[in-house]
Amino acid sequence: MSKNKKFKRQCVFCKTIKSKEDLIRITKDHLTGVLKINNDSKTLGRSVYICKNHDCIENTFRKKRIEYYLKSDISTELQQEIKNFI
Repeated sequence: MSKNKKFKRQCVFCKTIKSKEDLIRITKDHLTGVLKINNDSKTLGRSVYICKNHDCIENTFRKKRIEYYLKSDISTELQQEIKNFI
């Protein structure tokens, strides 16, 4: 793998490849199964990334992409926390 692609991730909605710093990371904790914003990369588990723009966030919720990829329901509180993240 080339060094430039090492830290690149893909948005679950628009499929744009960006650096980790330009995306919001949502992780399903492998011990508790709880979904949370995980930009510090300290929590282990399955993760998805969303662009830090309003359109990607709203469309991700509308199309239920987080639920599909993480196989877990997203709480209203977490949705609001993600919207406030930008």
